[in-house]
Parts: sequence; C-alpha cells; structure tokens
Amino acid sequence: MVAVLGPSASGKSDLAIDIARMFGAEILSADSLQVYRHLDIGTAKPTAELRYNYPHHLIDIVEPDEEFNAGLYRAAAAKVIDALHSSGKRMVVVGGTFLYVRVLLNGLVEGIPADIDIRDSLRRERASYGDGWMHTKLRLIDPHSAGKIHPNDYVRIERALEAYYLTGTTMAELRAQQSGEDTLYDCLTVCLSMDREDLWDRIEKRTDRMVERGLVDEVKGLGEMGYSSCLKPLQSIGYKEIIRHIKGEISLDEAVELIKRDTRRLVKRQMTWLRKEERLMWFHPGRDRDALMKTIEEFYLRGERR
Repeated sequence: MVAVLGPSASGKSDLAIDIARMFGAEILSADSLQVYRHLDIGTAKPTAELRYNYPHHLIDIVEPDEEFNAGLYRAAAAKVIDALHSSGKRMVVVGGTFLYVRVLLNGLVEGIPADIDIRDSLRRERASYGDGWMHTKLRLIDPHSAGKIHPNDYVRIERALEAYYLTGTTMAELRAQQSGEDTLYDCLTVCLSMDREDLWDRIEKRTDRMVERGLVDEVKGLGEMGYSSCLKPLQSIGYKEIIRHIKGEISLDEAVELIKRDTRRLVKRQMTWLRKEERLMWFHPGRDRDALMKTIEEFYLRGERR
C-alpha cells in the first residue's frame, strides 16, 4: 500500500483520490477527527459523492463522545487491510494524524512518539503533587509497569503514562500485542511539501471555505444533539474557536483568524515531526506530480509481481 503524509492543507486528500482513480485503490483514512460522525466540515471530510465513487474506510466509525485512540485505530485498520488484501485491492493510507500512520506501520511500541501536550500536562501535575503522586497514578493505571519503575524515576513514569494516554493500552499490553507478530506492511510512504507562502494561502482559503459551507451551523448542531463542548474532538482546531464565537466570547472574524493562526502553528509542528521521519519520499504536489504517479505505479506493480 501507499501512505500519503503531509502538513494540513497540502493536498493529501486530493492526491489520495487521484491515486484511487488512476490505480483502482481504496482509501484508508488516518485522521483522528474524521473517525467521528457529525464532524464533517471542520474535519474537511471527503464529500459523500467522493466516498461513494472512491471507497473510503475508517471515516464516521464512532460518535463524538466515544473513546478513540491510536491502539483502536490500529486494530480497526488491520481488519480493513486484511480484507482488502484478501480481495486483491490496492490501498492508499491518507491523513494528517501521523501517530496513526506510524503506529500502523511500525507497531504500537515502536510507533509511539513523544507528545508535547501530554508531557506538559503530566509535568504540571508533577510540579503540583510530586513524584510519589505520579507513581501512584501509574500504579492505578498500569500496575505492572509501576512495579518495575522506582517511584523517583520520573522519566520512565512519564513515558508509561504517555503511552497509555496515547493508545489506551498499558506498556505491558502493547509489548504483548507486538510480541511475535509482523507489524510492518510493504508500504511506500510519500510526503507532500510546498513553499510556505503557498501553504499559508491554502490554509486561508480552506478555512474560508469551511465557514462558507456552514461550519458555525455544524458546531451549533453538535450542541443541539447534546454533545458537550468539552469533548476531546470539539477541542480541536476549528471547533474550539467556533465554540468561543457561539458563546459570545469572540466575533466570527476573530474566530476565523484564530483558526488560521492555529492551523499555521500546527503545520510548523507537523513539519518538524515529518523532517525527523526516515524513509519518506518528498514530492511537490504540483511540480512533481508526474514523477510521483510514476513512482506509485512502479511500486504497486513491483509488489504485485512478487
């Protein structure tokens, strides 16, 4: 299969559709927000027509108030991949949640990167309550790991807690799941890159389109369905700013500017993450399109000959 990575607004979904159209591939979403039903405009989900014409998987599989994490994603994706492989289908994985792609390709233990937000939260808690508190917290969540880690070894305590919050699974369970299994797929991983000015312009236009398509009404509708604004998916970029607008805290223009600003900041973090990844093949979605499609075609054919 092919995996398409790249920062927000770089054209990943459009490329995945092109790959599906040209090579008859089916698309596996690797987006931690598109898994949620009712979150359509703010997550830039493909339209119903595109999803009908080019089959997508792992979109709209849970409600906004249901728990979902990298471990659940990997389990769901593995079932889809097995089914598509058995039927001889080509596959393309696409999405901006790089943790999901890494966990899918490398396994849960090797795939778990550092998460700055989780670590900052844990360190604030440590500063308030101390190492003993953090070790007790770990013992309640993951007694096996806690039994092997000294109460003063905060680095290992933090890592075990971080792994749990990212995957919903303890370190011992992660290692047990991975023990003896082949976690690597035969995958060509391509990454889209473009000039920053062009990417900033795409972010501006994409945000404006979301508002024009009815992002405010979508967020209001979620509230009318009874979903709390404190839910994890509703604290993501695009939703949290519109919620502030609906509450009367900021104007719509201010909310839109915050979405654009926060998306640019997200892109900077994404690019830092991507530059550290190995085995990525970088392409400009416009200038390099022919070379990219040729590379993908050769990869699919080579795999099928084997």
